[in-house]
Amino acid sequence: MSDDEREEKELDLTSPEVVTKYKSAAEIVNKALQLVLSECKPKAKIVDLCEKGDAFIREQTGNMYKNVKKKIERGVAFPTCISVNNTVCHFSPLASDDTVLEEGDILKIDMGCHIDGFIAVVAHTHVLQQGPVTGRAADVIAAANTATEVALRLVRPGKKNKDVTEAIQKVAAAYDCKIVEGVLSHQMKQFVIDGNKVVLSVSGTDTRVDDAEFEENEVYSIDIVTSTGEGKPKLLDEKQTTIYKRAVDKNYHLKMKASRFIFSEINQKFPIMPFSARALEEKRARLGLVECVNHDLLQPYPVLHEKPGDLVAHIKFTVLLMPNGSDRVTSHALQDLQPTKAVDDPEIKAWLTLATKTKKKGGGKKKKGKKEDKADDTAGAEPMDSAAAASQE
Repeated sequence: MSDDEREEKELDLTSPEVVTKYKSAAEIVNKALQLVLSECKPKAKIVDLCEKGDAFIREQTGNMYKNVKKKIERGVAFPTCISVNNTVCHFSPLASDDTVLEEGDILKIDMGCHIDGFIAVVAHTHVLQQGPVTGRAADVIAAANTATEVALRLVRPGKKNKDVTEAIQKVAAAYDCKIVEGVLSHQMKQFVIDGNKVVLSVSGTDTRVDDAEFEENEVYSIDIVTSTGEGKPKLLDEKQTTIYKRAVDKNYHLKMKASRFIFSEINQKFPIMPFSARALEEKRARLGLVECVNHDLLQPYPVLHEKPGDLVAHIKFTVLLMPNGSDRVTSHALQDLQPTKAVDDPEIKAWLTLATKTKKKGGGKKKKGKKEDKADDTAGAEPMDSAAAASQE
């Protein structure tokens, strides 16, 4: 259908309205992350924090585009998750769960927001303590952060997905850490959180992806998870899985009444985006979700774990590949880190000196950007090895 094709072409970053929607979603998810982070204290219940994150996103997006003729879908694009210590991802418990945070926990907060299907996602790692983060906790977070800075500079038109995979593994090794297997970074499109162009976290595993080249006007969710362990996480308990996404290309006539009831509710409330089982009626959900997953109607997001004692860090950001360079629209400042390792590798240092924005030719007026946009216009990044690492020797 040529009309659809024309619409498909228009709905990318060549449209200023689309860019605005991405940036509005990013602004909301950045604020939601800040809110959740401010509430993370010892003995705080994880489920309450997850609920606060989701409620804030729903409320803020609900205030936008209220008076337009055509209804614009907006809200949570990925439910708030808080995964602690050796838990890798997707921990977003049900209301009946009493898990609380403890002093010294390493928290990974992960969330997403969309406006009209244009998605901004973010993940951030924070240690629940006062003062600078030291030792292996600092190493694993610094590894994720430096890998993030390198990925930001290599996700650019003309570069290939495998360039990023190889680079982030090299960065993690410099901190004596591993990139966690099975984590995928995806291109995102309108209403598509996991597009066809994919960046593998670790090459040489069972997961295969097609070679792909980044192109101007594309949007990516870059997802980096590092571990002091082996980087081969395991599913310990399927009952911990609470986040699912409707597999839109699958159909099956469900046998159980509870399953049909839940599936109908999912189709009405969450036809496309991932959702939390907390949003469904809990008793029926537990029964019905099993049959839906068994017949591939839902894609589960399992809670994965490294071994007890391993430390895991997670940083995820959304980047718009604009004509004037890469625009990272989601992020949060890290705590003061004092890693034990320093990055000496000349190739990593060279990657970090690459600019993320191209300098404009001519002396045209420069628009005043928001704080996040200004942060690293043309400057390179420093490897996260801090002078403190030397002073610790």
